[in-house]
Amino acid sequence: MSRQLAIETERLGRVYDAREKKTGRKILTALDDVTLSVPRGELFGLLGPNGAGKTTLIKILTTLLAPSSGTARVVGLDVRRESRKLRPLINMVSGGESAGYGMLTVRENLWMFAQFYGISSPVANQRIRELLEEFHMADRIHTKSYQLSTGLRQKMNIIRGFLTDPDVLFLDEPTLGLDVGASRDVRSFVRRWMEADPDRSLLLTTHYMAEADELCDRVAIINDGRVLACDAPGTLKRQFRSEPIFRLETTPVNDAGTRAIQSVPGFRSLAHEQVDGRSTLELTLAEERVIGAVITALEKSGIGLLSLKKHEPTLEEVFVKLVGRSMEEVELSRGPSNS
Repeated sequence: MSRQLAIETERLGRVYDAREKKTGRKILTALDDVTLSVPRGELFGLLGPNGAGKTTLIKILTTLLAPSSGTARVVGLDVRRESRKLRPLINMVSGGESAGYGMLTVRENLWMFAQFYGISSPVANQRIRELLEEFHMADRIHTKSYQLSTGLRQKMNIIRGFLTDPDVLFLDEPTLGLDVGASRDVRSFVRRWMEADPDRSLLLTTHYMAEADELCDRVAIINDGRVLACDAPGTLKRQFRSEPIFRLETTPVNDAGTRAIQSVPGFRSLAHEQVDGRSTLELTLAEERVIGAVITALEKSGIGLLSLKKHEPTLEEVFVKLVGRSMEEVELSRGPSNS
């Protein structure tokens, strides 16, 4: 493995031998032939629905679960054979997990965790104060954790991940259940933490499309234990983009105007809605430059253009292209599941 790689897996697999009363033995495949390389300094995302295999992969990379096949290395260390050397160099936070001991204060919980990593008390206490300030929890430093709201306990848990300043940090659905403001705080700090040291690496799992798009340098889309695509979010969206779509607001469009639009070379389809004396047009075109001819056709028909906006492709659309269903539909079809 290259010294420049934070994470490397090769043909990694994980299966479970489940036994059912009615049908007998059943083999469940959680990971299937996963090969990934994450350079040092990268914020890498695993994007997929619940049950896709994201958490299983993180558990293997953090030495909590042994692979059934293949190999995995983190900071050059084999997760199976060199787990004791690896554990002090990494940290992991899972969204929604119980955080700390209820009768200990926020500071006491975080200080105790720092001791597991051999961090001296002065350094630990300084980091605790700084991180609590970052997450707007400085006023809760002496609050017993059982007195915290669910959201604040989760923020304390996230702080625990950054407290040890790991070489590689694993965040498994860190904003799960957080409100909008708290989620924004977490994403903002993640960006700043990565920018502060180019050698830091972070692997984020999420099923929130916008979160992956906003944070990740690259993202792997995973479903049913297999990696379906891996690249920068922008590259994936361009690669899987269908024909361009434009949304126009205009003065009322009559039948003659509709025919004029449809006659433009490169026109594909039109959805037309008229409300309160305005028309909203959603146009699918063969290529972007066709929009100029559409605008000319509108002008010749005496129709005024009020606004124009190009529809930007999303990671959700990429997922649908790859899987054939939306992420929400996949999750509903599976029911409650661990990933």
